[in-house]
Amino acid sequence: MFRRKKKEEAVQPIPAEETAATGAGSEAAAGSEGSASPTVSAAGTGAEQATVSAAEPLASKARNAVKSTARGRGNRVQKVGIVSSDKMQKTVVVRVDRLVLHRKYRRYVRRTSKFMAHDDLGSTTGDRVRIVETRPLSARKRWRVVEIVQKAAK
Repeated sequence: MFRRKKKEEAVQPIPAEETAATGAGSEAAAGSEGSASPTVSAAGTGAEQATVSAAEPLASKARNAVKSTARGRGNRVQKVGIVSSDKMQKTVVVRVDRLVLHRKYRRYVRRTSKFMAHDDLGSTTGDRVRIVETRPLSARKRWRVVEIVQKAAK
């Protein structure tokens, strides 16, 4: 029930705003009739102005977000892992390890994920590489090697 009241408050100022913009003459007529109604309309316009001014920064942030995504590509997920296979021509398999807290035993367990990544840099097995997500390049390849962090000891 509390949420419904909040929702109604957020929706109501928008129609009142339109009537205030289009019916400026009706407010003047209301002012000549009595002193109680101008006070109510003035309070209503003050609340509307506060709502509009509070909404303006959000709208400008939304516009800036749209502009930034149009210019850049946003924050893409990056992972660091070890190359476990380089037997394909321009593709490597990168093993990414992470530690996860076990629910029951409260101990850290190592989980491993393998990602196929596009490799133009020529990394070999054992190299530590940084991969970044990208558009689908093939059926299973959605990552790209950005840099070789550490070469494998040979």
